[in-house]
This record gives sequence, C-alpha cells and structure tokens, in this order.
Amino acid sequence: MNIDFTIDTIQEVVCAMWDKYSGKKIWAFDAPMGAGKTTFIKVLCESVLLCEDIPSSPTFSIINEYKSPVAGKIFHMDWYRLKDEEEAIQSGVEAALQSGDLCLVEWPERAPLILPDDVLYIKIEALNENGRRIVTGNY
Repeated sequence: MNIDFTIDTIQEVVCAMWDKYSGKKIWAFDAPMGAGKTTFIKVLCESVLLCEDIPSSPTFSIINEYKSPVAGKIFHMDWYRLKDEEEAIQSGVEAALQSGDLCLVEWPERAPLILPDDVLYIKIEALNENGRRIVTGNY
C-alpha cells in the first residue's frame, strides 16, 4: 500500500490503515527523525482507538502503555535510544512484543532481530515540508 498525505488528511489515512491492518499486532514505523512517526501514532491512538491517555513519545521511557476500548492494551515503543537487542530485552520490549497486545514500534531498526515474522512495516517518507508518503510491506 502506498499513500501520499498531508497533516490535513492524516486522519483519513490512519483510518484507512486501521481498517486494512487492524489484525496485525505489531506495527513497525521506519522513518527519519521528524517524518511523522509519533504524529501518526498519536492520531491512531486518539482518533481511531479512542485511548484514555494522551499518547506521547516514549523516547526516554522506551515503552508507554495506553488503554483503548477498541484495541485493549497498546504498547507504544520508541527504540531510538536502544543500542541493540540485548538492551531491548532488558528494557521489557520483548515481553511486550510477545504479549499479543497491539505494539506500535518507532525505530525498529535498532533491534530488528527481536521482531517476530508477522510485522506490519510502515515506511514514512517526507516528500516536502507538508507532504508524506506511507509505504507498507516487508523491509
């Protein structure tokens, strides 16, 4: 799936992605700094999954947990500060991935070996200051 969007149309894109991929339990977001990973996840959690908590980037905590009447428990992970798979395991990331709950992972390339096979990979590319492209698939 390839989708071009702007901040004005992100909610429609997020809804379409959820409709198509809600059966996937692990969503891994590959994008450079500032491309919109956290923004996408925030819109997903607030507008589609109706989370009770306001999503924020877990850069320092590594994992944030949210509750959703739509999806149940959600783990939002930011692996930017992780050095490798061992550090990821020590921080509790592997347990979250194996929980069966929805996991939204930013910077999955920091510990790719602990990701299971059935992951939805979402690449976000900056087209210009306001435009983005989402490409889903196996990377």
